[in-house]
Amino acid sequence: MRVDTNFFCTVPMPDAGDPAIAATARRYGNDAVIECYKNLVHWSRTADSLGFDTMWLTEHHFQHEGYEVLPNLILFGMHLAQLTKDLRLGQMFNVVPQWHPLRLAEDFALADIITGGRMEFGVGRGTVPREAWALGTVVASGDNAMSGEHDRINRAVFEESMEIIKLAWYNETFSYRGKQFVLPPDDVPDRGSYVDHLTLIPRPLRTVDIYQPVTSPETIEYVPRAGHKAVYWLQNAESQKQKWDRYAEIRAEMGQLVAAGDDRCLVLNLHVAKTREQAMVKGRPGQDEFNKFLAPYGRFSSYRNPDGSKVAFDHCPTVEESNEQKIQIVGSIDDAVDAIGYWRDLLDLKHICFFLDYPGLTRDEMNEQMHLIAEEVFPRLGEPIERRPITGTPLV
Repeated sequence: MRVDTNFFCTVPMPDAGDPAIAATARRYGNDAVIECYKNLVHWSRTADSLGFDTMWLTEHHFQHEGYEVLPNLILFGMHLAQLTKDLRLGQMFNVVPQWHPLRLAEDFALADIITGGRMEFGVGRGTVPREAWALGTVVASGDNAMSGEHDRINRAVFEESMEIIKLAWYNETFSYRGKQFVLPPDDVPDRGSYVDHLTLIPRPLRTVDIYQPVTSPETIEYVPRAGHKAVYWLQNAESQKQKWDRYAEIRAEMGQLVAAGDDRCLVLNLHVAKTREQAMVKGRPGQDEFNKFLAPYGRFSSYRNPDGSKVAFDHCPTVEESNEQKIQIVGSIDDAVDAIGYWRDLLDLKHICFFLDYPGLTRDEMNEQMHLIAEEVFPRLGEPIERRPITGTPLV
């Protein structure tokens, strides 16, 4: 099984889980941000040494609260690639509407060439109005009652951007005329003539896999039709199974049969220790802080009430709910093995990504999490951690 790990890129937060501190009341300066970056460097080396395939980073902007403080995943991933040997570095996710598509296409292509093909390209539409508005776009969010109009605009920008990125990557020359973008713009003078096409410099040396999160009904249909790999997170089992199977059905309708479990990834939040009681010491406050931060964005709306009904959009689950529904796991080695085995059997799972970056974990505690997964959890599953070989040559 391919095993990855995902980091939100959170500052050191020793008081994580304190119910007296609102998520919006936190404020950190540059020193704390830099400590986060130092931790990521250290953890990339640990992940590399243990055989994890990809370390995924998370893009966000202007978050003085300290939860997600890395604005450029390609730039930082390229740095980590220089400090590690075999680890791939991915973006979970580049928030596409917040970038000009050609700048994003150029940056990724350059980084992938420099690192010898060790970059993984992940794309998303975003969730945070503070970022979107400041960076020239809009997004539907719990902060604006999930505005249908903002969602329509955001989706249109995203989908045209993805068309442009792929067009630019795989063609010697290209032009594009859409509702959101006209490239090149009309009537651009150029040394006695006018520009009627562009050439991206550089272009990737390989066909790039594109990973995208799947939640909404529209995205369920879009991702397989666009040829992207699907990423699923924080879903109840029934919903997850439906989405997982629908991906394969759509690919089959397109005449592109995929084997069971292929081209799909499950992200599983996990905090593990030798015993459940030990895991709760750090796992409960870490998950409580994580849930408190993200609940207003509807991240836990896939949870179910005890009677099976849907929870409220801004539901903030307890650790006990998470464990019972196997959506986030805080527990012993046995608990982790049981949960991973459950998802493996339900989905024919071949690619799992562990989210371990609960707020409040120290550098050593995060290292311990990765060691426990690689050295104790997976041997118990009878599943070797499989890392894909690197085939490119980095520039040195």
